[in-house]
Amino acid sequence: MDSQDNKFNYKIILAAFVAVIIALLIAFYYSYAQSNAEIEFLEQEKEYLIKDLTMMKADVDRLSAKSEMNEIELQDSKYKVQELLDSVGRLNFTVKKLREFKTELRRLESKNDSLILKNNFLRYNNMLLTDKYDESRKQIEKLRANSNSLAEAEALQRRKILELNQKLRTKSYLKMANAEGSGFRLVRGTRPTKTNKASIIEKLRGCVTILSDISEADNDKVIYLQFLDPNKQIIEDNANTITVNGNVYSKRVEFIFTGVETPICESITIPEGSLLEGNYILNVFEDERLITSSEFQLK
Repeated sequence: MDSQDNKFNYKIILAAFVAVIIALLIAFYYSYAQSNAEIEFLEQEKEYLIKDLTMMKADVDRLSAKSEMNEIELQDSKYKVQELLDSVGRLNFTVKKLREFKTELRRLESKNDSLILKNNFLRYNNMLLTDKYDESRKQIEKLRANSNSLAEAEALQRRKILELNQKLRTKSYLKMANAEGSGFRLVRGTRPTKTNKASIIEKLRGCVTILSDISEADNDKVIYLQFLDPNKQIIEDNANTITVNGNVYSKRVEFIFTGVETPICESITIPEGSLLEGNYILNVFEDERLITSSEFQLK
């Protein structure tokens, strides 16, 4: 009886021992499988980290090559990225270490994005500055062209003035005397009547005597009469004036000079009642040169 009990107990112990061994084997297998899965996961994540860090390092190197960012920030970023790359290649990973590296990677990615934004902002500003520079350069070139044109125009004007002065110095002008201005009223059916009453005058007449000059005989001549009112305003002939080289006259008179003393008289027509009381002036010009002048009074 005792022998049978011992055999039974032995079998129970053996079965329990076998069960323990089987359980240990099963636990070891699952542990091994879990470790392999974790190792594969960590290796995969390690590859992702290395890939992301390599790309980030390339971005930082690109920014550094363009010299468009702050050198201190670039050096700091390059150091951090290289440090992580060295650490990823050197350390045996754990899940905790993986989380730490992922956190650091996200921080560096954020900083890298900030650097890229700064770089884009600087490039945009550089583009604006380039556009402004080009616009300013075009304006400067335009101003230079205008300045050259103005200088050429001024030089041409100076030459014309010199030519005119030379012409005036060499030109022989008529000699005149006895310039006289007077007013006339018109009465229907009769000849114009001379008067000095301003309110009824309808014509102003200017007369001058051309003195004899045989050297100018048989030449076409042109003189200009200029009537000035008491306010020194030029009086128009039938609301018209004559302008020559910027000078304004009341009347143009053409004649052939025979070389002997010649009286010349010409009139201008004005609206009745348009004249004021006061002193009037008659100026007589040949070309732009004032030859003689006289003053007359209207009441």
